[in-house]
Amino acid sequence: MILVMIVTGGAIAFIGDKLGTKIGKKRLSIFGLRPRHTSMIVTVLTGGLITALSIGFMALISQNVRTALFGMDELRATMTSTLAELDAATEELFKAQTEFERANENLRESKEEILSLKDEQEELRAESERLKEEGARLESTNSELAAQNENLSGTNAELEQSNKELGEFNVTLSADNEKLSADNAKLSGDNEKLSGDNEKLAADNSDLEERNKNLRDGLIAIREGDITLRAGELLASGVFKAGMTAEEIANEINELADAATQNLIERFGDEDDHSVWIYQPELQRVIGDLESSGREMVLRITAAGNIVRGEPVRATLELYPNELIFSKGELIISKSYEVNSDTALEVVVRDFLMSVNRAAVDKGILADPITGSVGRLDGDQLYEIFGAITSARGKISLTAYALEDTTSQGPLRLKIKVTQRGVAQ
Repeated sequence: MILVMIVTGGAIAFIGDKLGTKIGKKRLSIFGLRPRHTSMIVTVLTGGLITALSIGFMALISQNVRTALFGMDELRATMTSTLAELDAATEELFKAQTEFERANENLRESKEEILSLKDEQEELRAESERLKEEGARLESTNSELAAQNENLSGTNAELEQSNKELGEFNVTLSADNEKLSADNAKLSGDNEKLSGDNEKLAADNSDLEERNKNLRDGLIAIREGDITLRAGELLASGVFKAGMTAEEIANEINELADAATQNLIERFGDEDDHSVWIYQPELQRVIGDLESSGREMVLRITAAGNIVRGEPVRATLELYPNELIFSKGELIISKSYEVNSDTALEVVVRDFLMSVNRAAVDKGILADPITGSVGRLDGDQLYEIFGAITSARGKISLTAYALEDTTSQGPLRLKIKVTQRGVAQ
């Protein structure tokens, strides 16, 4: 399309120029105008024709051009609708996150309820055994009392006419026997009721175990997937000066979170939700700590856990005092090595840089939570170090200095010197 437009525009311009020139030479006139003005009008009309044909040709063969010329209002309405749908989807995602946390809480409560029901089940089982033993003992006692009652009834029949007191005593024993029989029947009913309760508790326990399994399977399904961020991975960091108000602190933290979100979008693309989400109680606590600290602090935003692709990034806030760790030119560490033709130079350099890293961390520079590194070395300087070590033989010393003032936040930029036999290289 572009090639055709260029050729067509050039051809029309060429024809218009030739036509204007021809009209000028022949001194033709339009509408009684002077030939020069007639030539100018032809040239202007030719330019307008180029523009009209270009726009018409583009509109004819390109849907995007027709949309830009005639469908901008419809496109704007579509964008507005899409943004509204995006807001609704974000809200639904937040609700889903809330439901997920509620499910976790329900799982915890279910586990506690299971433990409580198990304890109650053990107590009821023990009570059931005790009541069974008591029922058996009462049945035995009742049988013995029934036999005694029969004996006493016979004795009472024989002595009834001669001794009323023995008759009254027999009536009393009969009443006691009936009472014991009633007690025995009541205990038998209680035993049956406890057996039913025990069966119900066993069924409830089975149901709770099934629910627990389903919740556990759901959590595993949610957590299985493409892990885009590891727990503790640094998302953003910033320095907060002393004396800031709560509102200023909150604004700074929100800006850090927005910057972290933008970095994640650039890193993983914008097809998934990479918004950084901070737990509000934790945010308020950190704001209070920063407001009352009275000193300069470093705030780090890190991933609270392994993040699956497509879910919001739950973040944790970490506070550290921001202090001057190394001044510009300050010695960090010096270490000696024996170098010969068989020495692996990359092993020497790597060992020295690891020693520098450990010394910096011990001094108070905050390391990357995942890699553990704190330093930064220019590629040119690293090349020079390898060159100096390559030409050296015997005992050498590697010395690291701070290239600039470095605080707790870091990073530590290095200047490394290679010395052999007292000569710096």
